[in-house]
Amino acid sequence: MTTRTTGAVAADASPVRTSDECRLRAESVCLGYGERLIVDGLDLEVMPGAVTTVIGPNGCGKSTVLRALGRLLPCRRGSVFLDGKAIDSVPTRDVAKVLGILPQSPVAPEGLTVGDLVARGRHPHQAWYRQWSSDDERAVADALAWVGLTDLAERPVDELSGGQRQRAWLSMALAQETDLMLLDEPTTFLDLAHQVDVLELVRRLQSEAGRTVVMVLHDLNLAARYADHLVAMKDGAIHAAGSAHEVITPEMLDEVFGLRARVIEDPETGTPMVVPSAGPSKRAPEPVAQD
Repeated sequence: MTTRTTGAVAADASPVRTSDECRLRAESVCLGYGERLIVDGLDLEVMPGAVTTVIGPNGCGKSTVLRALGRLLPCRRGSVFLDGKAIDSVPTRDVAKVLGILPQSPVAPEGLTVGDLVARGRHPHQAWYRQWSSDDERAVADALAWVGLTDLAERPVDELSGGQRQRAWLSMALAQETDLMLLDEPTTFLDLAHQVDVLELVRRLQSEAGRTVVMVLHDLNLAARYADHLVAMKDGAIHAAGSAHEVITPEMLDEVFGLRARVIEDPETGTPMVVPSAGPSKRAPEPVAQD
């Protein structure tokens, strides 16, 4: 089932906005690699000032959709619109001034310092007639402060811990000073404490800085806790979309993930919490290497 999303619907969120206010919109989008079609006819809307999180099993097309939203992957059919304009008609530099992307498992050149990495986020603002300026210095300093890495600005990125490294990449995206951010698995390879640390930062960016965030997550309980709007994908289509309470149900878990589970209330947040039952359901999907 392909469902068009309608905006953030967290309990304390503002009323749902109309579709002409969305920041990013995918219309009948078809995506793939080589001869393989991954996503077929997907419709999606990303509303401003909310955290939209995409969940689903490996191979369902989550990262593929995120790449298309960020204009890293062209649509075979359909279109992606950024603030009402077809994104492929907008100059690359202009897109980069509005939309920041953190890919999955990024790698920094050997020996690059944290400060130099974050400074790369200012590249969209550079031109032959506008070189490094006090505005760039301020943006980098602010971005480092947001993630708590000011004291590590001179440290090589490859000497950082996993959590510090992920915050450094987030800082680079922040230095772009875009109000729309796409994060592909920002908690990959992090232990639980550092996962929560990164997601708390994402929540602060949304609540205190007004950022609109779209992210892909694997952990269903963290997705339910930190998302205003959840999108569950299966086989290249949107299976369900809405609030965490609307999307995280035993039926969805069985149909999308092949997981038998109870859904109870998280004692800390009141959001849905998944408690797996013993053994897979009969609908367990086959592992897929490409997402």
